Amino acid sequence: VQLVESGGGLVQGGGSLRLSCAASVRTFSTYAMGWFRQVPGKEREFVASISWNGGSTYYADSVKGRFTISRDNAKNSVYLQMHSLKPEDTAVYYCAADPKAPWRTPSWASEYDYWGQGTQVTVSS
Repeated sequence: VQLVESGGGLVQGGGSLRLSCAASVRTFSTYAMGWFRQVPGKEREFVASISWNGGSTYYADSVKGRFTISRDNAKNSVYLQMHSLKPEDTAVYYCAADPKAPWRTPSWASEYDYWGQGTQVTVSS
């Protein structure tokens, strides 16, 4: 399974970005998907997750109401729409795939088997 993130960049505080993650897998709909972020010197932090059909989503408190996770199984893709961005949202954002329990919305990094290479998001103040 290969995951490739895109859509990162530099944005002013209060702005928006949409991250995409494309998966090279035949059975994308059998994976729960998640987004995490990491800044240097800190542990990888959970952002959001989504079940196999998009019916369940889960968000970190820090992004609830500002970020939206979605997926398009026909395109083998998961997205993270980010609004009202803050400087503290600056990080490398990673998407991850969990094939073990696709009906769930995992929030621990250890639950995911596959990871992308990450995309940098920088929010200026």
